[in-house]
Amino acid sequence: MVRVKKADVAGQFYSADPKVLGSTISSIVVKRDYEYASRAVIAPHAALFYSGTLAVNALQYLDEKAKNIFIFAPAHRVNFDGIAVCDYESFEIPLGSFAVNVEIVEKLRENFGCVPFNDAFTGEHAIEVELPLLRGRFPDAKIVPLVVGNVSYRKVTEIVEGFWQDRTNAFVISSDLSHFHSYDVAKKIDSETCDMVENCSIEDFSSERACGATAIRGLIDFAAEENFSLIRIGTCNSGDAGGSVERVVGYGAWMLVETSRNRFLRDNFSERIISICRDAIGAGLKNEKIVIPNYIPGIFHQSIASFVTLEIDDDLRGCIGSIHAHRPLMSDLMRNAHGAAFGDRRFKPLTRDEFEKITIGVSLLSTPKAIVFNGERELLEAIIPVVDGIIIRDGAFQAVYLPSVWKQLPNKEQFLNSLRVKAGLASDHFSETFEAFKFSTEHVG
Repeated sequence: MVRVKKADVAGQFYSADPKVLGSTISSIVVKRDYEYASRAVIAPHAALFYSGTLAVNALQYLDEKAKNIFIFAPAHRVNFDGIAVCDYESFEIPLGSFAVNVEIVEKLRENFGCVPFNDAFTGEHAIEVELPLLRGRFPDAKIVPLVVGNVSYRKVTEIVEGFWQDRTNAFVISSDLSHFHSYDVAKKIDSETCDMVENCSIEDFSSERACGATAIRGLIDFAAEENFSLIRIGTCNSGDAGGSVERVVGYGAWMLVETSRNRFLRDNFSERIISICRDAIGAGLKNEKIVIPNYIPGIFHQSIASFVTLEIDDDLRGCIGSIHAHRPLMSDLMRNAHGAAFGDRRFKPLTRDEFEKITIGVSLLSTPKAIVFNGERELLEAIIPVVDGIIIRDGAFQAVYLPSVWKQLPNKEQFLNSLRVKAGLASDHFSETFEAFKFSTEHVG
């Protein structure tokens, strides 16, 4: 006899009536901002009324070829150590049922130390609410349900790593964000959480930021090891859906891409990036305020540093940028484009006639990393020509060269000496407080 896990929260988190449930899901507006088939997403798990739209928009990016969908859920109802699996053979929902891949469950028990513990699944909504949303897109897929208890995030990393090579496996990290703060406080906390997810920063990532923090940290850790990236799909909270603004629950969604964030931007949004810069300059020529569109893909809300370079007939006509990511990419592009056209002190403000002739180039910067060195020779050895952009700093003196400068200064010593002069230092300056950082760029334009 097949062991079936009955639905626990039908009629509470979503309608128990199959027709009503199906109609509600099909009426959700889906915005496909990215043409990408991902094998891992982070999706919220609140009641359909509150987070269903964001969850559907996240789950749409799961690769349709997936045959097994791992769902990592936090333990909301019971306290236990480890990661729980179950001995159910299927999960029943009003729209049908999902078979459990019992062979994979057995491997999780034998090879990854997962513990059989059916009680962890009783009343656990974080798995169940994802199932109706997956039903239509994956009618033949099996699920691998896991409830994450008290355990290191590394165990989640190990499971994802262990099953990643099989391209028919996909992964859903089921999690909401902050809980029960006022609307404005929640927005601030969730914005900080977004930066942590998108910059693969997990040191201070706690369950106060997300109920599924352990599994999210595990996926972030995996992404960092593989040089993959998490791309924002969207954020909102229960207050946006008409709930109380005094005690809101935050929601966020991301997809994993198997490349760097900046390369993903270059490959998918080059024309849009240049158009954003051109529109910002055009607004400046008309003395109009730069206006951010009402809706932009989630990745343009991510904090990303950029440089905007203007040229006319291959001659520099302006260059302004950000060394460190400190605002959404959309704002950074607009303000840097406007600055390059009208705020570069080396040039007069761009004219209307010149606007028709300019070529716009954009460099998207990775997060700068400190170079550890003992003496100037070690610093030079750590620098990779053409690849590395370099930032130097000593007290109040600072300067940056993008990797494109290597075309003019291909010699390491010349490159560093010129950078010191740019910072206002002597060309041979060196001291115990001298710092250097390296970064890479993706060029658009």
